[in-house]
Amino acid sequence: MTRFLSILLMLVAAGSVAMAQTHYDGNISVGGKAGVALSRVQFNPTVPQSFQPGAVIGVTARYIEEKHFGIIAEFNLEQHGWKETFEGTDFRYSRNLFYAELPVMSHIYFGNNNNHFFFNAGPQVGLLFAEAKSANFDVHNVESIPDFPKVNRYTQQYTLRPKNRFDYGITAGLGMEMIRSNKRSFNVEARFYYGLRDIFSNHKKDPFASSANMSLMLTLGYSYRVK
Repeated sequence: MTRFLSILLMLVAAGSVAMAQTHYDGNISVGGKAGVALSRVQFNPTVPQSFQPGAVIGVTARYIEEKHFGIIAEFNLEQHGWKETFEGTDFRYSRNLFYAELPVMSHIYFGNNNNHFFFNAGPQVGLLFAEAKSANFDVHNVESIPDFPKVNRYTQQYTLRPKNRFDYGITAGLGMEMIRSNKRSFNVEARFYYGLRDIFSNHKKDPFASSANMSLMLTLGYSYRVK
């Protein structure tokens, strides 16, 4: 993880140095995006789970001052969370965590006048503003359920309230931009986010030493050049 962070910081620095030059006719684009997110929470100790499907929608602003380099800022609403697995049983539990997020990323692109391939990477912050649980059993009385699979399974997360509503982490994505005119373009991107702050309290007396967000996103976007 330290090596990955170092690479991201070098990419951000490289983009900043490149944009400090002024011999390229820069441009500004704004747009929107929407897609799907597959999320889970990195619990320690481990909680058996699969990816929880959700949605992501947002607006984007891109500033390019140097050929092949730029900066992108976004404001997104994304559905994080996790979905637990109960092999061999019909029990179900999932929790959705809804975040307002602000990623700011270096934008590195290459290609021809019709298609650009790009790599985005940088820090992201988020704020948890809502949550929702879904279960087909009484999460407050798990011990009283005779056939519930309690062996080697933690159950405290069913009723834990989030301690940290402010989230931060690193994000990186690969994609392609299809240019339709000097003003308009469409893009598709696959992106990964790794949270660096725990959702729940992580003191020695708490059940989990870590509980960080992680997600994979696939989005379609539209951009309009305003300058």
